[in-house]
Amino acid sequence: MGKVEVDHSKYQNIRFDIQDESAIMTDILETIPYEYPGKDVEIEIPTNEFTSVCPWSGLPDFADITISFVPNQNLIEMKSLKYYLTSYRNVGIYQEHATRRILEEVVAAIKPKRMKVKALWNPRGGLGTKVVAEYTA
Repeated sequence: MGKVEVDHSKYQNIRFDIQDESAIMTDILETIPYEYPGKDVEIEIPTNEFTSVCPWSGLPDFADITISFVPNQNLIEMKSLKYYLTSYRNVGIYQEHATRRILEEVVAAIKPKRMKVKALWNPRGGLGTKVVAEYTA
């Protein structure tokens, strides 16, 4: 059997729509009071449904993200966090920058004693990425 010629030109101009970071709904984050200030608990919020997109190709980046924190006066309201995280869905942002931004914006909202955001990004092209960002008051 001879070599088959395939025309790949149909892929040259494909570009998926990408939103810029202004689409991230930071102002939607809400808090609720922590009723036991001074009594530390560690809260862990995992999600395996986080998506953003590669700023170069527009192809999706998927991550398992875990936000863990020790509250001070406030907790994060979960519905607002879901909307916030979902707002990244079509945003072109580097994986490391998304992880750090999530940490900084949730810290700004709830002002915890400490927080860690761990993101395990699905492999693409054989390479996965684990990004950990931490904050201590």
